[in-house]
Amino acid sequence: MGIELDNTPQFQEYAHPEKFVTAAWLSARLGVPGLKVVESDEDAFLYDIGHIPGAVRIDWKRDLNDPLVRDFIDGEAFAALMRSRGISRDDTVVVYGDSSNWWAAYTAWVFELFGHPDIRLLDGGRDAWMGEERDTSFVVPEYPATDYPVVERQDAPFRAFAADLLEHTPAQLIDARPASAYLGENTHSESIAAPSLRQGHIPGAVNVPWGRSVFPNARFRPLDDIRAIYEHFDKDAETVVYCQLGESSSHTWYVLKHILGFTNAALYDGSWAEWGNMVRMPIAKGQAQGD
Repeated sequence: MGIELDNTPQFQEYAHPEKFVTAAWLSARLGVPGLKVVESDEDAFLYDIGHIPGAVRIDWKRDLNDPLVRDFIDGEAFAALMRSRGISRDDTVVVYGDSSNWWAAYTAWVFELFGHPDIRLLDGGRDAWMGEERDTSFVVPEYPATDYPVVERQDAPFRAFAADLLEHTPAQLIDARPASAYLGENTHSESIAAPSLRQGHIPGAVNVPWGRSVFPNARFRPLDDIRAIYEHFDKDAETVVYCQLGESSSHTWYVLKHILGFTNAALYDGSWAEWGNMVRMPIAKGQAQGD
């Protein structure tokens, strides 16, 4: 790792403290060679009205998804994206965004599928930076193109698919959506971007809404609070998490994997947007047994 780690005491309690930075740590290192900052938002217009100085934008929909196949971009496209943003394979990349880092965590997760060696999440994301009234910029930086190598994307073990869940229910299946969506009480889909024809949850799933792990200001709660949320789960058991479109469940995946140290956690990024629209897929409504 080219950039020293953030030694914030809260992070030192995490399973993988090297995956997190604070706004203060990042602010003190902006412009340091080998450090690149990426903003990835739900609201694509936020970057244009002010962003962390030197940050580049990666749009989760436009930049990370294949234009023809319902899948992520391949290794060549990812390398081209990195080169265009001036990111090298050995750079420390810090990702942040709006909505409590939903899409920032999603973007960081995609980086992990390509095995980028040093990817970190800004605790609190855009809310933390703006809330502390730190410097912002309207300048879209232009960095020299890099020689980022073509690396084959490795979906396993961090990604799960509908076929996997149909074949067998994992020991722990977590629905990270709000309780109303999980229970199937919505009369219409909560997501405009990914509407669903049917409401409910995947049979066998347990509801643990993603937002329980963060404060209203988007920062992570203390480790003991997060442990208590997942105290009934085995961190070594096969675990799959999903939500509506993969955004909030990627945040949960980050919590499970990098804060609590779950050893076998995967994200079903197709999530309810896929499951709730597929023909003959089984669904459940109401409270699952054992919830």
